[in-house]
Amino acid sequence: MTTALITGSTAGIGAAFARRLAADGHDLVLVARDTGRLREQATELHDRHGVVVEVLTADLSEDKGIETVADRLADRKNPVDLLINNAGFGNKGRYLEVPMADELKMLKVHCEAVLRLTSAATEAMRERGRGGVVNVASVAAFVPRGTYGASKAWVVQFTQGAAKDLAGSGVRLMALCPGFVRTEFHQRAGMGTDNIPGWMWLDADKLVAAALADLARGRTLSIPDPRYKALMGLVKVTPRGLLGGISSRTGRKYGPQ
Repeated sequence: MTTALITGSTAGIGAAFARRLAADGHDLVLVARDTGRLREQATELHDRHGVVVEVLTADLSEDKGIETVADRLADRKNPVDLLINNAGFGNKGRYLEVPMADELKMLKVHCEAVLRLTSAATEAMRERGRGGVVNVASVAAFVPRGTYGASKAWVVQFTQGAAKDLAGSGVRLMALCPGFVRTEFHQRAGMGTDNIPGWMWLDADKLVAAALADLARGRTLSIPDPRYKALMGLVKVTPRGLLGGISSRTGRKYGPQ
C-alpha cells in the first residue's frame, strides 16, 4: 500500500486527486487550511474506500505551514510515495492593482512552498529509489500574463529541471498544466466566469485520470486535453510580442470581472 500527500485537497483538482487515488487503494495525507473540511473529506474517503486518511492542517503561505508539511514528507518511518503539490490561488486584478502583500503570498505558495515540499519529498524518495511528484502549474505558464502566469512558469521550469537532475533515481517529477477547470478557484478569487466559452472548461476527474496516466508514462509535462495541447502548439509558433498583446486582450475578456 502506498501513501499520497495532496496539498489543497479539499476542493477542485486536489479533491479530484484524492477521490481517484483513494479509489485506487492509496492511503492519503490531506493538507489544507480548513480543519473541518479536511475531517469531512477524510471520513468520506475512508468510509467509501477503506483507506487510511491522515489530515494535516497547514497554511502554505506561512513558514510554519510549509515546515509542518515538509516534516511529514521527510518522515522515513511513514513514507510518502506520491506528492501532489496542488495548493494555489489567483488574485483579482492586473499588475499594480493587486496589493504587494497578495503578490508575495502567491509567490510563497506557488514557488517557495513547491520548492521546499518537492525537495523534502524527493530527498526521501531518492533514498528509497522510488516515488513521484506532480506539481500543478497551468497553461498560463506559457503566456506572458502577470504574476500568476509567471509563478506557474517557474513551477514548470523547476519541475522539468529537477526531473532531469533526478533521472535514473527512480523518482519521477511532472508539471501538470490544466486550462480552465470547473472548481472553486475562480469563485474564491472573485473572478467572473460567465464569459468563458463552454469548450474551454475541463472536468477535474478526467483531468486527474489523464495526468496520472502521463506520470506513469514518465512524462515531465502534462497538458491533459487535446484542445489545450492544440492551443499551446499555436502559442509556441506565435511571436512573443504578438502573444503578449493577445494574452492581455484575452485576460480582459476571459479573466477577472
